[in-house]
Amino acid sequence: MSSNTLAHLLNPSNPSDDAIIIPDGPTISYSQYADEIERVAGILAGAGVMPGRPVSIILPNSLEFMILFLAVAQAGAVAAPLNSEYTIEEFKFFMQDANSQLAIVPEGAHKGRDAANELGITVIDASLDNGSLVLLENGKTLTNSSDPQPPSEEDVALFLHTSGTTSRPKGVPLTHANLMKSIDNIKTHYELTPEDTSIIVMPLFHVHGLMGASLSTLNSGGSLVIPPRFSASNFWELQKTNSATWYSAVPTIHQILLMRADEENAPHESFRFIRSCSSALAPAVFERLENRFGSPVLEAYGMTEASHQMSSSPMPPGKRIPGTVGQATGVDIAIMDMEATGKLQNTGDIGEVVIKGDNVMHGYNNNPEANAESFVNGWFRTGDQGFLDSEGYLSLTGRIKELINRGGEKISPLEIDGILLKHPAVAEAVCFAVPDEKYGEVVHAAVVLKSETDEDAIRTYCRDEMASFKVPDTIYITDKLPRTATGKIQRRHMVEAFTKLG
Repeated sequence: MSSNTLAHLLNPSNPSDDAIIIPDGPTISYSQYADEIERVAGILAGAGVMPGRPVSIILPNSLEFMILFLAVAQAGAVAAPLNSEYTIEEFKFFMQDANSQLAIVPEGAHKGRDAANELGITVIDASLDNGSLVLLENGKTLTNSSDPQPPSEEDVALFLHTSGTTSRPKGVPLTHANLMKSIDNIKTHYELTPEDTSIIVMPLFHVHGLMGASLSTLNSGGSLVIPPRFSASNFWELQKTNSATWYSAVPTIHQILLMRADEENAPHESFRFIRSCSSALAPAVFERLENRFGSPVLEAYGMTEASHQMSSSPMPPGKRIPGTVGQATGVDIAIMDMEATGKLQNTGDIGEVVIKGDNVMHGYNNNPEANAESFVNGWFRTGDQGFLDSEGYLSLTGRIKELINRGGEKISPLEIDGILLKHPAVAEAVCFAVPDEKYGEVVHAAVVLKSETDEDAIRTYCRDEMASFKVPDTIYITDKLPRTATGKIQRRHMVEAFTKLG
């Protein structure tokens, strides 16, 4: 059996160290965690779970999720976590696309259960009893155990879907070798050790929370604090109680913590580092984070197809450059011409970001057209536009399909977002393209305020900070911005949300 698999993820220097801490719930050591994973993997094998086939895990952030994810992998099957908040039709699409053999759901009524029943997929209920996982099928506790078939490094370990920003979601199969390489890249880059404790605020069904914070910490022998969901009101108490050394989140969560920092008596010296990923962190927010919480902020760049992380700001004393996503972390990064002919650009030239590495998927699931379009000369096309400087720092200028084309002028929405966020009254901002008869597209923006101002004042500010063709024609002042389940803002949804043109 290959040692380069998730079955060998846990290798603590001290098996009695805490592996997972559930606030107001159990704390389990590495030895307890490993024993439970092995026991549950045997039960899954005894229940007829087949190696190589996906298992849909439909559970919130919890100890149950963390046990089952690694037990499914150890049983040689494929973990396919899904957002617990999906509709029945969404569950049916994702289960069918993955060809799931089994759905694992919480006890009680659940849309995931309904979807699986409609598809004729076996359903197993998962719950905890004194820190031990209980699995039930049709109300009967599963106890029979068999020796599972151990996975190899080239077996698929994780099946996820893209967020579908430009088309229907595409299936992304990631092998054990893909995941273990990414985990090692993250662990090595952030110098994670058994002394580290991470608070998990991102959902575990997404690579950010799963790979970027959880599995990397476990591989280092550190501890995870897993609340059921992110709550700004108890975040700092969790940090203090557990001596947490880092957390990773989307900019939305960082901004919420900043807005409530004084109200929640947040410390001025806190973490060993703060990591930001999954969407762009505006330089103004970067600076406020570092100044208020007294921690170095490291911005990372990741995507599902790369098993998460591709680049990151370096750890101190390395140079952190706001507005960049740092340097490559165990991955080859280059810039290709926008026509994707395979020609790589010179330093400083803008083009499409492309990557190579052992963490990159081999191809989308049953989608030869997408694969032919996505791989050029061995490079994977990320769909992001950006450039590299002479020191290898990567700056992203936007998703290629989200660039705003106003009368032939190409405008980066990230640039406009960053300028809006520098306004002292603006807490959150997103700009987007709106169809226009004269220019083809024009710039609109939506903002959430933290103090009094109005649209005219913000537009006046913009005219002083950017070229006139970039100034938003309309600025919507709103109480909140539409987001995905992981906290991302998707610009394609903004037109419908604010202009009713969708």
